[in-house]
Amino acid sequence: MNLSQLWSDMKANRTSYVFVAPFMVIFTIFVIVPILVSIGLSFTYFNMVQPPRWVGWQNYLTLFLEDEIFLIAVKNTLLFAAITGPISYFMCFVFAWLINELNPKIRAVLTLLFYAPSISANAYMIWLVIFSGDAYGYINGILLYWGIIDKPIQWLVDPIWMMPIVIMVALWMSLGVSFLTFIAGLQGIDDMYYEAAVIDGVRNRWQELWYITLPLMKPHLMFGAIISITNSFAAAGQIQALTGTTPTDWATWTIMQHINDYGYVRYEMGYASAMAVLLFGTMVLVQRIVQRLLAKLA
Repeated sequence: MNLSQLWSDMKANRTSYVFVAPFMVIFTIFVIVPILVSIGLSFTYFNMVQPPRWVGWQNYLTLFLEDEIFLIAVKNTLLFAAITGPISYFMCFVFAWLINELNPKIRAVLTLLFYAPSISANAYMIWLVIFSGDAYGYINGILLYWGIIDKPIQWLVDPIWMMPIVIMVALWMSLGVSFLTFIAGLQGIDDMYYEAAVIDGVRNRWQELWYITLPLMKPHLMFGAIISITNSFAAAGQIQALTGTTPTDWATWTIMQHINDYGYVRYEMGYASAMAVLLFGTMVLVQRIVQRLLAKLA
């Protein structure tokens, strides 16, 4: 569509464009413009005091050739995202699908119980008590009492245990927006589709799921995938609260934490922007792959 056709379309549907305009203005100011600014800053040295100084590809070369901690963060982020992203996405859908079949009152109670950890800002802090490294931690206390161990285990300091615990806590808190989206999608499917499917030969729940439920929920599945991808790749706050600002051997250090370190502690905004651009590109690439997979649903 060229500019003349676009202008003609805007004039023909000007009422619709007027209603969309406030959202587009806000989206442009707070999403598109920051992305473009970040891309531009990624090619500069910018310390928040002096004007940005052009350095070309130097920030990107430094990331991959000199910054060993960044490479550790890449490995940790990919591992964390590869596990928590698909598992949390699958959990959200399975629990939503099972709960959807229950009595409305029971469904409401269970939905609140599953959703509660994700809306409780510091709910994950209970795991600091459970996995406390002294004898008063719940896990250490039980293991010491049963004689399984003879001294407390430093769960959140030992690199062997740090990443598994962080992943477990992330999965515990993962039934959030995607979970509610799937429930809304399941509630929005009219029973007539299932009745028509029975007439057409669908004989069990698995066939209903594959031929009716999933295709009708494509928009909800795509939205849930975007949320899961974003949460898994942008994890930082919960991880840092559990394992500290400088985890042992950088065992749970993620790209988002590396960005926060250079952006808000060292004020090297150009270098932080380069990492943010790479992270954004990775998330977009994964989202496109997921979109292609969901397009293949029956």
